[in-house]
Amino acid sequence: MADCKEPDPSAQRPASAKTWGGRFSKRAASQLESFSSSVHFDVALWREDVLGSIAHARMLGRQGIVSERESAELVRALEQVAREIEAGEMELDPALEDVHTNIERRVGEIAGAVAGKLHSGRSRNDQVATDLALWLRGAGTRVRSALARLREVLMQRAGREIDVVLPGYTHLQRAQPVRLAHHWLAYCEMLARDDARLRDAAARAESSPLGAGALAGSTLPLDRESTARELGFARPGRNSLDAVASRDAALELLSALSILMIHLSRLCEELVLWSSSEFGFVEMDDAFATGSSLMPQKKNPDVPELVRGKSGRVVGHLVSLLMTLKGLPLAYNRDLQEDKEPVFDAVGTVEGCLEILAPAIETLRIDAERMAAAAADPMLLATDLADHLVGEGMPFREAHEIVGRVVAHCLEARVPLDRLSRAELSEFHPALDLDPASFFSVERSLEARRVPGGPARAAVEDSLSRAREELARTRAELEEK
Repeated sequence: MADCKEPDPSAQRPASAKTWGGRFSKRAASQLESFSSSVHFDVALWREDVLGSIAHARMLGRQGIVSERESAELVRALEQVAREIEAGEMELDPALEDVHTNIERRVGEIAGAVAGKLHSGRSRNDQVATDLALWLRGAGTRVRSALARLREVLMQRAGREIDVVLPGYTHLQRAQPVRLAHHWLAYCEMLARDDARLRDAAARAESSPLGAGALAGSTLPLDRESTARELGFARPGRNSLDAVASRDAALELLSALSILMIHLSRLCEELVLWSSSEFGFVEMDDAFATGSSLMPQKKNPDVPELVRGKSGRVVGHLVSLLMTLKGLPLAYNRDLQEDKEPVFDAVGTVEGCLEILAPAIETLRIDAERMAAAAADPMLLATDLADHLVGEGMPFREAHEIVGRVVAHCLEARVPLDRLSRAELSEFHPALDLDPASFFSVERSLEARRVPGGPARAAVEDSLSRAREELARTRAELEEK
């Protein structure tokens, strides 16, 4: 699209050049025009604005508010405007405040005087609220599609790496062994909930504001049901004040995006840690890493670092809109112009993060041997020893105390837990009369954890199967949109 040109401050515009100018005797100050102009960002709504205006024009014709011929002329002009914007042929004038007025002016240039009837029964308030609701629905679908690709990548890795074992951590201290597939699937679970939140957020954009007017509807015989249907809404908004004043759907989308970004940030934090020399579990592909301008040996995990950093940006947008809305009386206030940039930027940021994370993780190299070596520490099986005592009928707290003494002995004597003899173990309790060589086996430990959602191979396979089924349902749903 052609760049918007700044308005010439010396060009004197009569007050009536504004859509609201009839009541004013002076033209708007150049500072006001510059300060209040939103065309540089609300241009993102042009498709939705044209679609909403076409539905409105058709309804005006059906209701006899304009003639059928006039309705057709308005629709043709709007379709021409859409083609011109798509081709980058329509120049937007920042002095006209917003994309809506620019489109309305161009319709007038094409259709002539009949263009003045397009706004019959409609306020900029319900028009903009309708545009934003339409945009939010489309944005949610786009994010869900990009999210589906990342979920697929994680599931593919889980399927390939089901036999790769690494330590699970608490407090960033090695805790118990798990399968790498189990770890990937933990993020699949989080992202599946994120998808559900995005789907639920879209439901809050299913009521059409169109026809609510400035705040009190219209005395004209508008058919709000028909415009809602044509635009794909489930229903018209049930209260005209609420329809133009509320931005719940935008808040809910920002909330869902923020939670999604928190999950991505946690995943990326682990990728950054795992790629460090101290862990050495993974290596980013050269195509998704950068180097240092000073230190030739460096290979930096910039992709996960940037995603981690951008999470704060998205969460900040949620807080920004919450603060914008918190003190607004009904119905419309110009503060609501500030609803769009946070939403537009948040959606674009999340889409970009998802689109680069999928190939970055897909091409990630795993050092399975290093992971296995870290998981081979027999101390990671201390809980198994306590569970063994519980299985012998001992209360868990007593078992925990006894195994704690075993661990303390090993640390003091600098003896690995699996190097204690059968006799040494039995000294702590007769129920510990077991074969250390067979008991302190990572594979045995994993396969003993057969609880649903656990790291045993069968449990992980079941989890992966369910995750794939959920993803298939998501994709089928998205294909219908």
